[in-house]
Amino acid sequence: MMILVFLKSFISLLDRKTNINYIFLFFPQNTVVLISLDECKGTSLLSGGRECVLVEWRDAAEKNKEFLPRLGSTIEHISVSPAGDLFCTSHSDNKIIVIHRNLDASAVIQGLVKDRSIFTGLMIDPRTKALVLNGKPGHLQFYSLQSDKQLYNLDIIQQEYINDDGLIQIELTKAAFGCYGNWLATVEQRQEKETELELQMKLWMYNKKTQGFVLNTKISMPHDDHITALCFCNAEKSEIPTLVTASKDGYFKVWILTDDSDIYKKAVGWTCDFVGSYHKYQATNCCFSEDGSLLAVSFEEIVTIWDSETWELKCTFCQRAGKIRHLCFGKLTCSKYLLGGTEDGILYCWNLLSCTLEWSAKLNIRVMEPDPYSENFAAVSQSSEGSDLFVFKPNEPRPLYIQKNISREEVQWGVFVPRDVPELFSSEAHQWLNRSQFYFLTKSQSLLTFSTKSPEEKLTPTSKQLLTEESLPTTPFYFILGKHRQQQDEKLNETLENELVQLPLTENIPAVNELLHTPAHVLPSASFLCSMFINSLLLSKETKSAEEIPDDVDMEEEKESDDSDEENDFTEKAQVTNDPGLEEDIIHQLSKSEEKELRKLRKVDYSWIAAL
Repeated sequence: MMILVFLKSFISLLDRKTNINYIFLFFPQNTVVLISLDECKGTSLLSGGRECVLVEWRDAAEKNKEFLPRLGSTIEHISVSPAGDLFCTSHSDNKIIVIHRNLDASAVIQGLVKDRSIFTGLMIDPRTKALVLNGKPGHLQFYSLQSDKQLYNLDIIQQEYINDDGLIQIELTKAAFGCYGNWLATVEQRQEKETELELQMKLWMYNKKTQGFVLNTKISMPHDDHITALCFCNAEKSEIPTLVTASKDGYFKVWILTDDSDIYKKAVGWTCDFVGSYHKYQATNCCFSEDGSLLAVSFEEIVTIWDSETWELKCTFCQRAGKIRHLCFGKLTCSKYLLGGTEDGILYCWNLLSCTLEWSAKLNIRVMEPDPYSENFAAVSQSSEGSDLFVFKPNEPRPLYIQKNISREEVQWGVFVPRDVPELFSSEAHQWLNRSQFYFLTKSQSLLTFSTKSPEEKLTPTSKQLLTEESLPTTPFYFILGKHRQQQDEKLNETLENELVQLPLTENIPAVNELLHTPAHVLPSASFLCSMFINSLLLSKETKSAEEIPDDVDMEEEKESDDSDEENDFTEKAQVTNDPGLEEDIIHQLSKSEEKELRKLRKVDYSWIAAL
């Protein structure tokens, strides 16, 4: 109520003819950040803030106000168009909303959604090749890197978000794709006190009919403490989908997909198949080998290797250099190696065949990601000067590529994104970018990547494609049909160039245009259209064409020319016989006798068609 009193007293002091358009108000907890006066009348103002609600105050009266709620995130800026018919709001999640004068949202311009913190890290959807990470509160955002736009949001928590700093919210902390995108595992938690932990894991199945993920299994309290890691077994020979979760409670659990059918319907669900531990240490990381035969689980400073068929402990690696922060198997020819990075800044590489330490390096790794299509690894280390990138293979400690100071701030997440079309770089330093492109996310949630092309070179092909093929929609069928039409047009152009006589294009015929593009109730008479259409079929000659011959030609002249027409026909047939290579080209050429038949059709009365 104090706000309204202030606004009333302030507006009463304003002259409606002044040029004051905006008012900045500062209240506790940033309740209202900006107020915009209507430029046309000066009798209403707009306000918005942390409540995600746009309020229009009219005539400075409390009863004359309208609301546009649920705008998604904190309103940071408000702007009004010069005509006063459109409003525009800028939000803290990197979003702009265009609003009509009647407070109806007409358009949303959404970039990469900024969240308070990225818990899930960066993932790639195997189906759409989209970048997946935390988006709106309780959502996963699917962001297309190729088109630079958001595809859609997946509501994981499925609860209305209440924007209140003092309220303990449910957080989406973990997510992982498995089985080539057929399954998605998510973990959400809420902890108001140390002893009151609410934990829930959900398994989502991809539905081909709806082209989206559908909730399949919900598991309450899968562990007694926070889940630190989860991973799917994505081996090709894996018959049963398998998921592993690691937790601070000292256990890792193996979840498998089982038959959950009943008398009413056939269904599948997830259930726990095995529980493992190692001397009650906290489980911090887990990952499967490329063929799925081995499972690596780190328990603080110790790495354990388990057989995925019998779940027997095979061997352990212990290095007293801090807790294991990163753990990953090698790929392809380097699948016999296991990499681990510790909190004390040491990178270890173990040989699984000899169960020995292959090499180690002092490197304060913040991000370590494998390339799914090569043996390369990308590691980002943090120093006082900034973040450095190292690209290497596990079979040799010498880096393939080093880039200093890729970012002045801390790099928190990274991921390799497969290319749609592989590129071949002649430079040895850039060959690690042939099959995939490396993206990384900084602390301020800036998404960066490596490229050998400048922004102008990357935008030019796209611009040309849009200019030449802007009539076709960019759908999956467009990329197939567009190329097919282009090939057909090229073949048609080559054929027309080789032909002696070129047929007229239908798109330039007035009769065809009138028939196809004119509404039926305003079309002229059928006799008029038929005459135009038949006249347009006549082919032009070097001498007088059929259109140039007057309609009042005497029948005697036509009879005199019949004999010469027959001679011309015989001569043309002889030429075709002597030169078989031109037979296909000459076949489209009409003789004079055929042209006469067409001229006779022009004089036919078509008025009877109008009576139909």
